[in-house]
Amino acid sequence: MKYHPIDRNLFIKNRKNFASQMKPNSLAVFNSNDIYPVSADSTLPFAQHRDIFYLSGVDQEESILVIFPDCPKEKHREILFLKETNDHIAVWEGEKLTKEKAFETSGVKTVYWLQDMEKIMFELMTQCDTVYINTNEHYRANVETETREDRFTKWLKNLYPAHSVAKSNPILQRLRSVKDPIEIDLMQKACNITEKAFRRVLGFVKPGVWEFEIEAEMMHEFLRNRSKGFAYTPIIASGNNANVLHYIENNQQCKDGDLILFDTAAEYANYSSDLSRTIPVNGKFSERQKAVYNAVLRVKNEATKMLVPGTLWEQYHMEVGKLMTSELLGLGLLDKADVQNENPDWPAYKKYFMHGTSHHIGLDTHDYGLLHEPMQANMVFTVEPGIYIPDEGFGIRLEDDVVIQEQGEPFNLMANIPIEADEIEELMNS
Repeated sequence: MKYHPIDRNLFIKNRKNFASQMKPNSLAVFNSNDIYPVSADSTLPFAQHRDIFYLSGVDQEESILVIFPDCPKEKHREILFLKETNDHIAVWEGEKLTKEKAFETSGVKTVYWLQDMEKIMFELMTQCDTVYINTNEHYRANVETETREDRFTKWLKNLYPAHSVAKSNPILQRLRSVKDPIEIDLMQKACNITEKAFRRVLGFVKPGVWEFEIEAEMMHEFLRNRSKGFAYTPIIASGNNANVLHYIENNQQCKDGDLILFDTAAEYANYSSDLSRTIPVNGKFSERQKAVYNAVLRVKNEATKMLVPGTLWEQYHMEVGKLMTSELLGLGLLDKADVQNENPDWPAYKKYFMHGTSHHIGLDTHDYGLLHEPMQANMVFTVEPGIYIPDEGFGIRLEDDVVIQEQGEPFNLMANIPIEADEIEELMNS
């Protein structure tokens, strides 16, 4: 891994918190992701399943974590099953985790090779009443591929049909949404890397540059700072491309007078950052562009103040909608009749700001979190309002990542990344 070792106390604490929510005499199992094939002998780069990483820090394929707090054998209350390394694997793929290294990484003392899993699982299943399976229940999930976790669940339920089945996901949705200080520090590192890349491109962008050239500049900065790369598919959208919310082609030339909307950020140690900024190709906003830009910035700043313990996500978005409506009226994009005659299910402001303002962020860019429950301290949210005007050939989105505090305004993990229009102009022309 490119990232520095993570304090294993994070994973020890996470397992303890998870175990405290389990039913008596129950067992939970978590699997690594597959390495997915492309064709022939090609594969996609491995990306670890975030749940097993959250609970163990293990970042390699063909790994299984078992948590069994009430197991009669103390050594079997936490178990890792790992792919056995050997000289051949070390030569062709690089050395995998040894049992000793797995303990250093995770704090799990009992480590077996994967070849022993079925025999040991039989023993464990005779001793437990309930088994927790790990299903993906994220509100944005749209999974068509059968995962390694899915196959394991089928195998387990087929072999042990008399056991009660419970779900890990509701526990993880709550635990993962509230960040440990170690996690917040890792996310800060991801944001700091993102800052370096953004400052780099401020000095690189000029009329005639191509969107993919900007993407390359950012990737260079990510890699040289121990990131694997973009936390999500990058959006570098110049001109009217910014009005396509998930524009990812990044293949157009940036023209004098246009704006570029960036939705680009680094990962670090599997933790995401999520940044949006909008800059002028020629280093100078027009009067109209700056007016819209500052309207978006005002909405972002006021929306951020609302992210406090006890806030409900749905009500928060309604309040942000009121802020945006006021700004759109001021810009002449809406008039009073538009607002008076609006459809409550699709308010007038949605013509120019059609997406949500905030989402949980952490190990996933759209991280776990139950949106019907009040916000809590140490949850991390994005704040990302935007105004999109196809008729005028530009769109603007501004986004930071903030940590909810026990008291006061959220802590902005991206406070050092330039956002004021005047500062961006100054840096681009220095």
